[in-house]
Amino acid sequence: MVKDHHVLQIRKAIWQIPALIVLATIAAIGTNAWRSDSIPLVGDWSVEERFSDTAGGSMIISLEQAAEKFKKGSALFLDARPQDQYFEGHIHGALNLPWQEVDQYFMEMADRIDGSDMIITYCDGESCDLSHELALFLKEMGYENVRVLVNGWTVWQHAGLPSE
Repeated sequence: MVKDHHVLQIRKAIWQIPALIVLATIAAIGTNAWRSDSIPLVGDWSVEERFSDTAGGSMIISLEQAAEKFKKGSALFLDARPQDQYFEGHIHGALNLPWQEVDQYFMEMADRIDGSDMIITYCDGESCDLSHELALFLKEMGYENVRVLVNGWTVWQHAGLPSE
């Protein structure tokens, strides 16, 4: 009798688990569709797409292009990482404008940013969004020629380019 009761409970659990998964999936998809800021179920998650501006244009600059701009002195490099990481090492001549503290530091940095032919933001790691967020912010502030060096600090170091 006790054994039969356990078998019934196991059978009940076996069909309840998939039923709960199906119901949770339906609820999640329904909630997502109902929201005004829904997440697309299918999308382009490539680096080029992730680092685009509000109009959909790519903001990425290649390492080769960034290095050329650096050599010509025709770009201002902005490190979007926190200050402690900046002080551990950064692209030679780069200014630090930490994304998390952009409200605090932007006004004092604005004079140093004005007049730049191009602004190149960077952080560290391909999945790091700090540089992209900073670049979008700068575009909103009226700076037109803003680019993102994806995985900037790492690729710059690996290429043996000037750093501090």
